[in-house]
Amino acid sequence: MFHAIINGTIWLSIYFGIVILAILVFLAGDVPPPRTFWIEFGVLLGFALILTMSLQFFLTSRFRGVGSPFGTDAVLQFHRYAGILLLVFLVGHPVILFLADSDYLKFLDPRENAPRAITLILASIAMTLVVVLSLWRKPFGLSYEWWRVSHGLLSVGVVLVGIAHAWQVEHYVQGWGKRGLLVLIGGSALLSYIYVRGVRPWKMRRHPYRVAEVRDERGESATIALEPVGHTGMTFRAGQYAWLTLGDSPFTLQQNPYSFSSSDHLSPQRLEFTAKELGDFSERIINAAVGTSAFLEGPYGLFCLDDDSPGAIFIMGGIGVTPAMSILRSARDRRDQRPILLIYGNAKWEEVAFRRELESLQQQINLRVVHVLSDAGSDWQGETGYISQETLQRHIGDQERDYPVFVCGPEPMMDSVEKALLTMGVPLHHIRAERFDIA
Repeated sequence: MFHAIINGTIWLSIYFGIVILAILVFLAGDVPPPRTFWIEFGVLLGFALILTMSLQFFLTSRFRGVGSPFGTDAVLQFHRYAGILLLVFLVGHPVILFLADSDYLKFLDPRENAPRAITLILASIAMTLVVVLSLWRKPFGLSYEWWRVSHGLLSVGVVLVGIAHAWQVEHYVQGWGKRGLLVLIGGSALLSYIYVRGVRPWKMRRHPYRVAEVRDERGESATIALEPVGHTGMTFRAGQYAWLTLGDSPFTLQQNPYSFSSSDHLSPQRLEFTAKELGDFSERIINAAVGTSAFLEGPYGLFCLDDDSPGAIFIMGGIGVTPAMSILRSARDRRDQRPILLIYGNAKWEEVAFRRELESLQQQINLRVVHVLSDAGSDWQGETGYISQETLQRHIGDQERDYPVFVCGPEPMMDSVEKALLTMGVPLHHIRAERFDIA
């Protein structure tokens, strides 16, 4: 765990170091005389916007090693909050310049230069949409698949317009060295997008899978089992996830992340995922026919129980229990007897996914399960309501305070549980969260 923190610090230093170093390169050498502080500050925000926006592509491109020091949840949340910062840069850049010198208003005046003004206005609208739709996609009724497409294309457009704008203004981009760096920054973002949306699916075509089984689970959920076709398959660690595509081609909008629910001892020849019918792509999984073609990209994620951990605590809600099931099944297969506590929240007892298997696992491994029902019947004798700090304090003993804590489920539950754990004194670096719903 400590090693991951060190790696994370290094990667964050690299991220911000790249932005600062690039800005210093543009400011170095033979440059025009300095202007007022606020003009230079406004220009600096413009460069920060272009550079940070370009780096955003690498955060979500799923390149090996880029997100491994942090885990998926931390990377995606950082990407989200960095997007809000980018909106601040976008607003601050022109507003500060306009206030410092009204002559800069000519950049948005179609009478001065119509193509330039229209392009900058459209880029500003595009950047605003990138952030707004990321934060409030669902209220706008935009599907996840179309959000991914619009998010990527709008972001590419903003970067390219920003590069062209800096090239045209020319103030700190004089000489082929600096112009080459500018093109490298924009080109790397564009190539990253092309690789993720084009090259990577093309590679996936050579490693197809087929649906071998679909079995119903409790709580309107189903498990889909995949087998490789013409290749050796995929090896993963229990708790990881993969991006799943159903259909005859990986070139599709419908690619979604799902945690493995099977034991990692079944891989690489059999891979299982469990999904709940929540609309969009999950409905296709539940209703998939045996023999349907599928494609996988992965594995990804650090939501895994380390070999040197003394035990583990899982706090799960609904179908968020899926990665925990993979870890528990793997522990059973390797005869791992480390103590594990599962606090599992659901609405009703009859909706508890894997209920009977969890009962069986308690006889096979050192597992203790605490069910929490928010809509319990009158005959229910266990915990009721939602998973609260009081619930956690009743069941997490002193000997378990040093265990890693895994949290997955509906976002309100995760936010509440993480806050409660920190209030209880659980160190932040002991908490591992898995969020896929970032927009």
